[in-house]
Amino acid sequence: MSQQATLIVDKDFIIGQVDDRLFGSFIEHLGRAVYGGIYEPGHPSADERGFRRDVLELVKALLVSIVRYPGGNFVSGYDWRDGIGPKEQRKRRLELAWRTIETNQFGMNEFVDWCRAAGAQVMWAVNLGTQGIDEARTAVEYANHPSGTYWSDLRISHGYREPHKIKIWCLGNEMDGPWQIGHKTAEEYGRLALETAKVMKWVDPDIELVACGSSGQGMPTFAEWEATVLDHTYEHVDYLSLHTYYGNRDNDTPLFLARSLQMDEFIRSVVAICDYVKAKKRSKKTMYLSFDEWNVWYHSNEQDRKLEPWQIAPPQLEDIYTMEDALVVGCMLISLLKHADRVKIACLAQLVNVIAPIMTENGGKAWAQTIYYPFLHASLYGRGKALVPLVTSPKYDTKEVTDVPYLEAIAIHNEEAGEVTVFAVNRDLERPLPLRVDLRSFGACRVIEHLVLEHEDLKAVNDAQNPNRVKPHNRGNAKADGSNVEAVLGKASWNVIRLKVAETA
Repeated sequence: MSQQATLIVDKDFIIGQVDDRLFGSFIEHLGRAVYGGIYEPGHPSADERGFRRDVLELVKALLVSIVRYPGGNFVSGYDWRDGIGPKEQRKRRLELAWRTIETNQFGMNEFVDWCRAAGAQVMWAVNLGTQGIDEARTAVEYANHPSGTYWSDLRISHGYREPHKIKIWCLGNEMDGPWQIGHKTAEEYGRLALETAKVMKWVDPDIELVACGSSGQGMPTFAEWEATVLDHTYEHVDYLSLHTYYGNRDNDTPLFLARSLQMDEFIRSVVAICDYVKAKKRSKKTMYLSFDEWNVWYHSNEQDRKLEPWQIAPPQLEDIYTMEDALVVGCMLISLLKHADRVKIACLAQLVNVIAPIMTENGGKAWAQTIYYPFLHASLYGRGKALVPLVTSPKYDTKEVTDVPYLEAIAIHNEEAGEVTVFAVNRDLERPLPLRVDLRSFGACRVIEHLVLEHEDLKAVNDAQNPNRVKPHNRGNAKADGSNVEAVLGKASWNVIRLKVAETA
């Protein structure tokens, strides 16, 4: 058995309050995310609006707080006006980002309705690739202005008397990427984002804006891009975006499980850049982060290369997730929680069918993939104050990342419920890991439950035929003795230890 790991948490050592919007997701007009995913008129479970009720139930169980839409790469060639008004009059367009045909049968109003049904907030992205200031301001006017103008009255004529009150808006998507329609330099994008931000907030001063950071830490312009963009926009936007995806193409699972340490470093680097610009500008404003694309993505790459172009809603980016993918997603969730002081919005990319926790068959079943469960647990039990995790753990090295602790962990204190929840991953693929949690500042506690996600086969998946092959159980072995908790974490496992603590000191 491995050497013991320890986790010490103190209720006064607080990283920050976890923002509910950390448990967000993403729907893009890509593959079957919309058509066949959240929207499928004629499906046995579809409501009168064409929304799949089976998908909605799975989404609502996740308590998804905010959903980013309509892209993604898609948004840089999208005219939002194509998706409003009578459906029979909407235009079909060539969609260049993913080489499909967009029918525009689902647009802004449908998405707002769907988010309300799902209990989620809308996060709208504007097109700064082929469009710009005018289209962005008219989108805000259509969505948020009460009445008495052309665009607001047009919304009313479409059956929406009350404004949508969309709060969070993204200023484009991945504008640093040469693959992006209308790709820009940092200077070009920074200037455009600034002028767009000013006008959008003139239309509605209550909105919050997300500026595009780098598409990934590996971009050649990383850091310089952030610094330049923020130099233009710092006082006019509220968040800077981060995107990252990880894969296991070389079948090196120990390295794959270590990727969240690189995610930690990515966040720390962007925070440093933000604070540099703050110091440079002598600003009193703190820039917060929106990690609005994150996930595992690599399984479907080869399949997608074989797709014929110009189809309607073909099966694109349909990663089938394994047990080891769920462990990585768990580690990434812990990484986000460890930075709750600065990361205020995060969107698991994406939500249905496209690199998603939920899969469907057209006309058929819907089910939860392996990665559904860590997100579910984090969303249910990860709200409150993130506490500084003082971890002692045996470590291992990989060819890219060294000093990787076998234990990845964070604790969340929900004062209102009088609970502390420990999220813990054992990265050891061969041996269980004894864990001692020291809750000395909380006094006596008791174990509510110890949830575990594990499987003998790290490549095990859920599918339509066997949707429960990988599923959590509540047979974990955590035991409390006063303010100490002892548990043995199974090899390669995701663990949620829920503890009842004294509500007062």
